[in-house]
Amino acid sequence: MKKYCIAVALLIAQLYSSAQEKDTIALQHGAHRSGNRTDADMARWRTLRLGQFIHWGVYAITGGEWKGKTYNGAAEWIRSWKEMPHADYDNLYKQFNPVNYNPEQWAQYAKGMGAKYMIITTKHHDGFCLWPSKYTRYTIASSPYRKDIIGPMVDAYNKEGIDVYLYFSIIDWNHPDWRTSLKTPADSVAYGRFKIFVKNQLQELLTRYPTVKGFWFDGTWDDSWKNDGAFSDELEQYLQQLHPGLIIGSRLRADEKGARHFDSNNHLMGDYEQGWERKLPEKYADVHGNDWEGVMTIPENQWGYCAKWAGHIKSSNELIEMLARSTSLGGNFVINFGPKPDGTFRSEEIQRMQETGSWMKINGNAIYGGGYAGFDKQDWGYYIRKAGTDSVFMVVCNVPVSGNLRVKLPPHTTLLKASPLAQPSAEITPEMIGKNEYFIQVGNAPRTAPFVILLQTSTGAENGSFEKART
Repeated sequence: MKKYCIAVALLIAQLYSSAQEKDTIALQHGAHRSGNRTDADMARWRTLRLGQFIHWGVYAITGGEWKGKTYNGAAEWIRSWKEMPHADYDNLYKQFNPVNYNPEQWAQYAKGMGAKYMIITTKHHDGFCLWPSKYTRYTIASSPYRKDIIGPMVDAYNKEGIDVYLYFSIIDWNHPDWRTSLKTPADSVAYGRFKIFVKNQLQELLTRYPTVKGFWFDGTWDDSWKNDGAFSDELEQYLQQLHPGLIIGSRLRADEKGARHFDSNNHLMGDYEQGWERKLPEKYADVHGNDWEGVMTIPENQWGYCAKWAGHIKSSNELIEMLARSTSLGGNFVINFGPKPDGTFRSEEIQRMQETGSWMKINGNAIYGGGYAGFDKQDWGYYIRKAGTDSVFMVVCNVPVSGNLRVKLPPHTTLLKASPLAQPSAEITPEMIGKNEYFIQVGNAPRTAPFVILLQTSTGAENGSFEKART
């Protein structure tokens, strides 16, 4: 890493160290690590940048509707709706028969989109398992489909070079021992059995699908879970011992004070921050130097299949801009899709996968392995630095009326070359407008998607400039 990047890393480490010195609460089940993981598995996760999320289960059958009425919440939550009788919902598995499910085609869609990893809901809050778990009868094996969903999916995605992560909900509306809070001794006994059930299912998933890279946990906000930080701490350590290198985000853990994501001393618990759901950080300071991941829906708030999308529907260009923004702030970006009950995707989702993929085929080098550049943010878009290099990409989303893109270099940085990523041989000559400050002229002709300019820079030069580098 060059001197500038080293200086930024040292500053972050110093700030983190200073924060640690202010710890005021003694914790046994808080964060057990200072700073980000440095092992090869986490280093790989850090390069992937674009992921695919799949929310799929029996809730796809309702599509957010029941007996002529529309549920206004997220479709996968319909069982919690007062208009949805629990008994009716809990028998939907008898209709779940995705005869058109083709995991190889799913994996090809993901690869075509440019996704480097995927997350699949093995079990959502309703408790229905997409694998034939031996610890409950409420699984795909009891449905008309009968066959394992997860195994063929893992194999298909792995064959395309895509890492698989397993979503798992702690909340389980179907399990008789699940409790939101423990109000009686009987509740405590029941929840004790439930914790054993959870641990058994997670061990079962890792045993059945040993190539998976990590877990994506959800449903950990209930008092019953938050108030037992010792168990979630023990569970995380157990899983990572069972599967060395396993990656687990910040949603699983709580400390003994009930704090989630960040412990009571404000240190991240887990391998990356998972608090960015349907929102993204505004600036680099917002992520505090932590690894992080943003997950995004295409409609406003629909994860599982919803027959009628309402509200604003994000275009491919919006999603691409969010991807660039996330990468520029050192995070991964995951786009969610909700397949139909028959195992196919809606046309709008296929279109966004294809359009995102077309952009990534040309510009993916700016995303994979990219991160925070340390340049002053400009209104035209985002800077992304290729890790360990002096290559900085400008992902341009908003061209000013003048057609001039302002570039301000950090101190002691030399601009060596500027060129369109799509046409590396078409070199651009920047106009110097001040000390280490330039205009890159791109004109204001209509464009249909964000575009990328590659800046080749050099750090360490005293008051370097494009002119000096060229002479």
